[in-house]
Amino acid sequence: MCHQCNYESLLTEAKLGPTENRRRVLEVIGNNRFPLSAGDVYQTLERTGSINRVTVYRILDLLVDHGLVERISTGGRAFCYGMAPNENHRPHPHFYCKRCGRMDCLSPESLTIDIDALLQTFPGRIDKVEVRVDGVCKDCLK
Repeated sequence: MCHQCNYESLLTEAKLGPTENRRRVLEVIGNNRFPLSAGDVYQTLERTGSINRVTVYRILDLLVDHGLVERISTGGRAFCYGMAPNENHRPHPHFYCKRCGRMDCLSPESLTIDIDALLQTFPGRIDKVEVRVDGVCKDCLK
């Protein structure tokens, strides 16, 4: 749960109008300890007030396009959503359980990538590095 982020300010700084629905979507994502599917975001929002499912998907796309939220691949056609790296959220790898589909955040120190070495060997522009470890979580192993 993030007690450091001011979601309304993040929206304003990204030049997005801080509408109630945008703020609510960003709060749901920022206040979770792990990335959520679009369906999870929708279900969480529905518990506290009505919102259209298509609106949630459009807001998620908008937040990704403006760099506030990152879309994390689950290996198939589905995605999870988490806060994009910012001053309160360091870049970090994720663990994806192939059995239950849960995505967990790993400590930034658990896996490191030498970006400088990567930049020396890759001649193009790198916009994002996504590290995902796939396996079976401890709950599914029981």
